[in-house]
Parts: sequence; structure tokens; C-alpha cells
Amino acid sequence: MQLGIFAKTFPGTGAPALLGAARAAGYDCTQFNMASIGLPAMPDAIPDAVLADLGAAAAESGVAIVALSGTYNIIHPDPTVRADGLRRLGVMLTAARRLGVGLVTLCTGTRDALDQWRHHPDNATPTAWADLCREMAQAVAMAEAAGVDLGIEPEQANVVTSAADAKRLISEMGSARVRIVLDPANLFELADQTGARTVVAEAIDLLGGRIAMVHAKDRADDGTFTTVGKGVVDFPDFVARLRAAGFAGPMVTHGLTAEEAPGVASYLRGLISR
Repeated sequence: MQLGIFAKTFPGTGAPALLGAARAAGYDCTQFNMASIGLPAMPDAIPDAVLADLGAAAAESGVAIVALSGTYNIIHPDPTVRADGLRRLGVMLTAARRLGVGLVTLCTGTRDALDQWRHHPDNATPTAWADLCREMAQAVAMAEAAGVDLGIEPEQANVVTSAADAKRLISEMGSARVRIVLDPANLFELADQTGARTVVAEAIDLLGGRIAMVHAKDRADDGTFTTVGKGVVDFPDFVARLRAAGFAGPMVTHGLTAEEAPGVASYLRGLISR
């Protein structure tokens, strides 16, 4: 496994500074958001010079870019908003291809019109699922043309809330380009460590062969997110199960401060290097 971090964890907007800070904090790779270099997270276009600078910064720092963020509200209640997001996803897929990045991460969406990470009761309706599949089919066709994978993440606020939902979507899409980003803290809302361990284990058993990347953040017993090692996720068990499932991809932490980053790197590297 490779140890990574969200580039936007660190202050500043220049790629050399961000990737250099990631390397100094002890990380091998990063998931990159274009907002980190002063562009919109989902830009209309990315200048050639920006992509060249980003590629050069990765090479110079030795910090690989393993994923680009391509999240937008794929089931936004306004179809014109969805169409604009899909068009911008195309920009991100092209950028990934040109940078040699194999994964663009998605959000499976919510009916909330203002916040793509906020739950809405209509997310569980057949219509929401049908819209997700219709939009995903278009995204998959674009990803196949670009030769880049799409990473979907089970997340309580979105349509795909569980490993079972993710497995169903993979089956309905019928494309090897649909991969999983597995964040253990997003698989449940309230649980003790035993309950969390069970949910996470079941997800790895169900999705193991499709996991392209894992995230590392934690969830406190009151349901709020927290830094790795401060909540109920059993990370030694998580890593051991990933290893047993044959996972050898990036583990990318987020939801922490720049000041916490070196300590988290030390803790996680101790787990993945065993």
C-alpha cells in the first residue's frame, strides 16, 4: 500500500509547495483537487501550462498524484446542473489522462440542491436510483473513452450509502471502469468499535476486488468525523483485512489539519508496513 493525503490539507495554492509539504509530512502520494491550485474544483477548462506545472511538481517532489477529484452532484434535482457537472467531469477525465492519473473520484449524489454531501430523504427513492444509473452510464462511457477509472464511494449522505448499494451499481453499469473508494468512516453513522469493525469487514468482503483506493479518516462515537486513531474505526483490523483481500493501492487520509499530518503518517505507515 502507498500512503497518501489530500493535497488540500496543506495551505497555499502552488503545486510545488503543496506536494513538497506532503512529502515533508511523510506521504508518498496524493488525491488532488484543482481548487488547491486556485481553479474551481470542477473547472470549465484547465490550461495546458497548469497541467504541465502539476506534472512537473509531482515528478520533482516524488509525490505521485493517484486520483483527481471529479465530484459533482450527479443526481441534482435540476437536470441542467447535472449536465454541466457531466461536462466538467469530461474536463477532469482529460486532465487525468494527460497526467497519467488512473482514477477520478465521483459523488453518487443527493437530491439536496445546495450541498452534494447533505442527505435528502428522496435519495432512497427508485427515481433517484434511476437518475444515478442514467447519469453514471454517460460518465462510464466518457471514462472508457479516456481510459480512466471512476471511483465511487459509499457515503451516508448520498444515494450509494453501503457496500451493497455499490455492488448493485457496479453490476448495473457492467464496466470495469467503475471502481470503489472505500472510506470506513463513511460506512456508518453511529456505532461502537465492534459494530464499526463488522460493517467495515463486510464491505471489504463484498467489494475487495473492486477497491481502487481507500480513505483514512475516523468517526467518533457521537457520529462526528475525527482524525485517524481518535474514533471507533479499528484501523489495525481495517489494514489487515485489506491486505488479506489483496489490496495494494493507495491509502489516502483526509479530514485532518496540516499540523496533524506527520503524526497520522507515522501511525498509518506503521500499520501498512507490517
